Amino acid sequence: MQVTETLNDGLKRGYAITVTAAELDEKVNAKLAEAQPEIEMKGFRKGKVPMPLLKKQFGQRLLGESMQEAIDGAMNQHFEETGDRPALQPEVKMTNDDWKEGDDIQVEMSYEKLPEVPEVDVSSLEVERLVVKADESAVDEALASLAETAQDFEDKDGAAEDGDQVVIDFVGKVDGEPFEGGAAEDYPLTLGSGSFIPGFEEQLTGVSAGDEKAVEVTFPEEYGAEHLAGKAAVFDVTVKAVKSPKAAEVNDELAQKFGAEDLDALKGQIRERLEAEYAGAARQVMKRNMLDKLDEMVTFDLPPSLVDAEAKQIAHQLWHEENPDVQGHDHPEIEPTDEHKELAERRVRLGLLLAELGQKAEVEVSEAEMTQAIMNQARQYPGQERAFFDYVRQNPGMQQQLRAPIFEDKVIDHIAEQATVTETEVTKEELEKAVESLDDE
Repeated sequence: MQVTETLNDGLKRGYAITVTAAELDEKVNAKLAEAQPEIEMKGFRKGKVPMPLLKKQFGQRLLGESMQEAIDGAMNQHFEETGDRPALQPEVKMTNDDWKEGDDIQVEMSYEKLPEVPEVDVSSLEVERLVVKADESAVDEALASLAETAQDFEDKDGAAEDGDQVVIDFVGKVDGEPFEGGAAEDYPLTLGSGSFIPGFEEQLTGVSAGDEKAVEVTFPEEYGAEHLAGKAAVFDVTVKAVKSPKAAEVNDELAQKFGAEDLDALKGQIRERLEAEYAGAARQVMKRNMLDKLDEMVTFDLPPSLVDAEAKQIAHQLWHEENPDVQGHDHPEIEPTDEHKELAERRVRLGLLLAELGQKAEVEVSEAEMTQAIMNQARQYPGQERAFFDYVRQNPGMQQQLRAPIFEDKVIDHIAEQATVTETEVTKEELEKAVESLDDE
């Protein structure tokens, strides 16, 4: 095998690789020799078929496989000897299109190598971690919210308003005929809940107990029951009661509804939950601050292909955020701006730096952490969790998407352990402002 450098420009590399006909022939012969003991052929005992006959019978079939193995072996040997790590899959093509058996194989390989990442002394980093304590007012606010979710309803005089509950009997009809599943008695419906067909609840605003009303609606085109989809319907409704919401009292009984022993225990649980939420938000602020400082500490060449790919992804994502009505990818090509490219350079630079720091620190994502990440994602597909789980397990690209943020967070934690971290107690409002500023940058 002969390897000749044809390009050395920044991180771009190009090589001409020659695999000789003799090397290729040797590979074919080695495969035939390995298989010879198991081959049977008419006129010969098992394992006694002459090599020339085997080569005539099977040589052509093994030639393509041997060519691919020879090229792959040449590439692997090159990367082992040079220590180069390609940023993306190398581009490989045969240059002697008129190749025939007995000729050498001529191959061109080009790639962008990953850069050497400079050493960084993370122990010199100084970062701030914001700390927020859950005060009584925050706990009381959360308690009031819980009391609302546990609200009850009590009879009221007068007309039903948005948020009130109406207790109704109803019979639904299409073309004057009742349909299956379209009737109920003593049904409690909260106006404004959106639990009925669009337009139904709005027409009951203003009714009083004892009223009868014909509610006219049209089933949505995408309605689950095909025989009703897109059909006009009339519901004969009898209002039996109108009730106004009444928040549950904040006491031990409310606490027990949410699984706590008493009100003090519930307050303790709420305080822990709030402070965990604050800590999560504060971590994001500290992480951004840490990444900003790391970005200032390093400068090195970046693979243009990685930066271009990242810039296109950023531009595409932002375009969809600005055009939420476009669900698919049937839209004009989106050209990254200079701002997108600048952000892409930062992301690629920090991504390579964190990967290097994580590798040196022997940071790994465990099987248990991956399983938990897959299960968390699978919850977004109710009823299809097992199928999603199997899909991820069979899809290396999807696994990498889930593994990457876990790895990054573990590297950030490792850096925080080495850095000087100062804790500063702030108010909830100050933390919220700090989080909002992340979106503005």
